[in-house]
Amino acid sequence: MDASLALPVLVGLIAVALLFDFLNGLHDAANSIATIVSTRVLRPQYAVFWAAFFNFIAFMVFGLHVANTIGTGIIDPSIIDPAVIFAALMGAIVWNLITWALGIPSSSSHALIGGLLGAGLAKAGLSAAVWSGLLKALLAIVLSPLVGFLLALVLVAIVSWASVRSTPFAVDRAFRVLQFVSASLYSLGHGGNDAQKTMGIIAVLLYSQGYLGSEFSVPFWVVISCQAAMALGTLMGGWRIVRTMGLRITKLTPMQGFCAETGGAATLFAATFMGVPVSTTHTITGSIVGVGAARRVSAVRWNVASSIVYAWVITIPAAAIVAAVTWWAVKLLHLSFI
Repeated sequence: MDASLALPVLVGLIAVALLFDFLNGLHDAANSIATIVSTRVLRPQYAVFWAAFFNFIAFMVFGLHVANTIGTGIIDPSIIDPAVIFAALMGAIVWNLITWALGIPSSSSHALIGGLLGAGLAKAGLSAAVWSGLLKALLAIVLSPLVGFLLALVLVAIVSWASVRSTPFAVDRAFRVLQFVSASLYSLGHGGNDAQKTMGIIAVLLYSQGYLGSEFSVPFWVVISCQAAMALGTLMGGWRIVRTMGLRITKLTPMQGFCAETGGAATLFAATFMGVPVSTTHTITGSIVGVGAARRVSAVRWNVASSIVYAWVITIPAAAIVAAVTWWAVKLLHLSFI
């Protein structure tokens, strides 16, 4: 396709991609602020500003490894065209809106992966998938909540042992302060991993149309745009999901909130530096369940946790189906502008 002819289409598709990024921030705001809100360390209106700031500056800390994985490691870049990108984004956006409306903390990351996969398979069949990158992402579905769970469990044990001679009041006061640090780190990890997914989408679209030359890269204006869109979405908040994540899974104290956020942040930092597009929703849920289980197994409302797991299981196939149907509709209706 001639790059100059694609410019109006590219502008529209970039806007749709940034809309997805905004909705990602809106949908996943709960991941960043649920624990600090539920422990009453910060009011919701202040917590979203706190989280949005660290979402935005994440590009100053992390590289662009996740963006490269999304851009070249899920489906073959050679089959990417505007129709594939449009269908992938529609699959992710529609599923995000459905789960947001229902208050289900599903994964925006896996919705995007599902959208890419569905659109790619609809166009080119099984040969579209980059199986090494896809398997890495699918493995992260299992490992990210498990690692978050184990880290939070270990942190609760360490902190409880270290605080055994302190009064409950002193412990509570100390961890109310420390939760500002842990929430900041988690929001930083969230912005670092999630915003890069949209960067990868926009960059591979530009690359497919010849705007990046012969080498895949992520322009700085794309980085800033994606970080800003996510931060703005976080500012709008996701109050339905905050209630599920922060209150319904288990009741948290400031100490437990600190352990959950720190365990989740450590998982996100490691994954982002390795270029693995993990789910921030999976990660923080695993961490919250971990701190609840450390107190006692019955402290976790397993029926709520299990309903979240069901949402995880169906997210990729559901988004993939929506994306595939969108791609076929585009071709059936002969939408040449896409």
